[in-house]
Amino acid sequence: MTPTTPTPTAEENWLRLDRQICFSLQAASRAFNGVYRVVLKDLGLTYPQYLVMLVLWEQGALPVKKLGEHLRLDSGTLSPLLKRLEAAGLVRRERSARDERSVEVRPTEEGAALRERALQVPRRIAAATGFDLDEIRDLRERLDQLTGALDSAALDETPGCS
Repeated sequence: MTPTTPTPTAEENWLRLDRQICFSLQAASRAFNGVYRVVLKDLGLTYPQYLVMLVLWEQGALPVKKLGEHLRLDSGTLSPLLKRLEAAGLVRRERSARDERSVEVRPTEEGAALRERALQVPRRIAAATGFDLDEIRDLRERLDQLTGALDSAALDETPGCS
């Protein structure tokens, strides 16, 4: 006679891997990274480098600190990215004339010209999802709401915050 596994309760079912939103988001993120790796290969960019270029194409020159805020990256993660982009001739880093402690990053002519070739990236990514543009917009809005809620929850849990 073999022992039987007890039927999980409804609450215990929430401990299943396939019920974890964090795992679904991680799996989707890994899948996106795989698609971006293929799509960005023609541009010679990695996904994190592409994100840096997106911000610079949109904002122009920015202090490293502001760039990090846009990307939600600390300087320890951002600095190696910028060094590689600079070595590739796509960005230039310069000390700010207004504040020598601050370093500004700006796209070079080559980096600005790369924007034209990057115009096809969003269309190719959208095609890979199988979603129409309205579905993509709705999903992005929901994810932004989720991020805001999680940021607020993390702040509420920070010692010294009320």
